[in-house]
This record gives sequence, C-alpha cells and structure tokens, in this order.
Amino acid sequence: MTKTNPGNYFEDFRLGQKIRHATPRTLTAGDVAMYQALYGPRFAVQSDAEFARRLGYKTAPIDDLLVFHTVFGKTVPDISLNAVANLGYAAGRFLAPVYPGETLHSVSEVIGLKENSNGKTGVVYVRSTGYKADGTEVLDYVRWVMVRKGNPDAATPETVVPDLPEAVMPDALGSAVPMFDPARYDAALAGAPHRYDDFTIGEAIDHIDGMTVEEAEHQMATRLYQNTAKVHFNQYTEGKGRFGRRLIYGGHVISLARALSFNGLANAFHVAGINGGRHVAPLFAGGTVHAWSKVLDKATITGRDDIGLLRLQMVATNDLPCTAHPHKDAEGNYTDGVILDLDIWVAVPR
Repeated sequence: MTKTNPGNYFEDFRLGQKIRHATPRTLTAGDVAMYQALYGPRFAVQSDAEFARRLGYKTAPIDDLLVFHTVFGKTVPDISLNAVANLGYAAGRFLAPVYPGETLHSVSEVIGLKENSNGKTGVVYVRSTGYKADGTEVLDYVRWVMVRKGNPDAATPETVVPDLPEAVMPDALGSAVPMFDPARYDAALAGAPHRYDDFTIGEAIDHIDGMTVEEAEHQMATRLYQNTAKVHFNQYTEGKGRFGRRLIYGGHVISLARALSFNGLANAFHVAGINGGRHVAPLFAGGTVHAWSKVLDKATITGRDDIGLLRLQMVATNDLPCTAHPHKDAEGNYTDGVILDLDIWVAVPR
C-alpha cells in the first residue's frame, strides 16, 4: 500500500463512476485580486460592488471563469492528473452567482470512455458539477480528456461516447443573474453603449488587443485553481516530452480571450453557458494571445425582459492579430496560429 496518489489512468475509470473531489475551496477577495492581476478583466458587474448591487446582486459576484476554473481544478487530481491533453467542453451552465467568502466543491460522473487506436491512451468523458457548501449548484459542464494508460495491456473497455447537445437551450440559462430594471444598468460606467439589440447575427468583432503570457504567470494561475496536472509545472519531465517544455493550461487561454473581449463586448457581463469548445493547438510562455468573436445567434429568455443572450464563437490566436478574423481555411482546417475555438452564451442587458 502506498500513501501517495499517482492519479487515475485510463483503465481505472468505469462508466457511471461518481467521484467526490477533494478539497473544497473557499474563494476570497484575495483570489479575485489575483485573477484580476493575471488577466485584467474589466466587466462592471464583477468590478464594481455598487454597480452590482443596483442590479440586485448582494455585491460584486466572482468572475464566472474563476468559478469555472476552481470547479475544474478540483477535478484534476482524479480525472486528468495523467492527461495528455484536455480536448473539449460542452453543455456548460452557470446556475448561481458566487460571492467572496463562499466555498465550492466538485463532483464528477464518468459518462463516456473510448480507447485510442494506439492502445496507449484513451478519452474519458465526465460531467462535473460545482456546488456551494449549502448544496446550491453553481455550475455543471461536460468535458473530455485524453488520459494515458498505466498498463498498455489493460483490457479495453466498451466504447461509449455520450450524445451531447449542439447548444444549451436559452431557457436553461440566466438563473445566475437577478432580475433587474434595465434602466438601472449604467452603460457609461460599464464602458460601452451597445446592448442586446445593437448586435446582429453574423457580426464579427476583433478585440484588437493582445496579451503575452509569461512562464511564471501561467503557473501562478494554475496553482490558483489548485490544478495539479503535471504538464503545467514539471519542466524536468516535460523537457523530455513531446514539446520539450511546460504546456499552458487551456483555461488560461479562455480567461485571456474573455478579458480581451471587453473591447467590443463590454456589456456581455455574464458567461451564461458553454455550448462547446476545443483547444486547437497548445500555447507556451512567450506567446501573445489575441482574440475575436462572431455572433452566431441571439435569444431571449422566457419571462425575462432585462437580459438577452448572444451566442458567440470566441476564437483565440497565438502571435496572430485578428484583424482578418482567422479561423479555418477553405478545406475546413484551422488556420495556423488559432489555439482556441469556443462557443458560449453571454448575457447582455436589453
């Protein structure tokens, strides 16, 4: 018997397996400040307690993606400690606001397994849910991750690939935003005049700015979420691996793109859902992230006239400005430099 945890390998997972993850995490104003220092988000609801209270929040809520990364980070020691790569996301819903001082914990269920043809790795599909200490569900989402096999000769499990929705239905979203009078939303303080009706389907927005990632920053960020995946920290082992260096956590790119999107989407103050996402290519320290967004769809929520939803395709690039909105070529292959393709719903005041 060993007292240390080597993490789970592909052959250790079973369909229907439920995992209650250690350790719960109390998020504080210090975490919010660190997140701000790492990414620089400027959305008014999360920045200004008085602004948030005017809209019915108790105070400024914690950034949605800080909540996401915290819930995600809890799952890593059990799901992806031995991961090769996190591959994608789907069916994500942000269900309740989280405030400084509240404690989150995570539970996951294995909903799919598929061994790769090389016999050395497999893909594990999990539905993870984040809860407050009182049992309030704040977030649920599906992700799939490629995990190494510990024993290449281990038996191959039955292949089960879950049937995932193409998009989260709009009426399943919005519960994390209190109902408010749109007249109380101060667009001047928020940073832009554009509300729901000012956006059109098919519109593309270059967020213009870029952020260069430093080695220390991405490691501090990943430690902030208590994400222990080996590929992000251990240069001794990663120096001998495929890339020869530490791989930046994909969620770091998501947060950078979201922060950059303020320039053009300042009033998209809440990430309501994650329809899908793919980490197209890895990012390493020294790379500069740019981003652009396309409005794929618009939707209203039954019974609410204060907010509407924009469905965005958010694309992030490495060392590639987004003036020309880089995405895919004529053959459907991603353009060199594209590193993230994310499909999300965001809430915008009407």
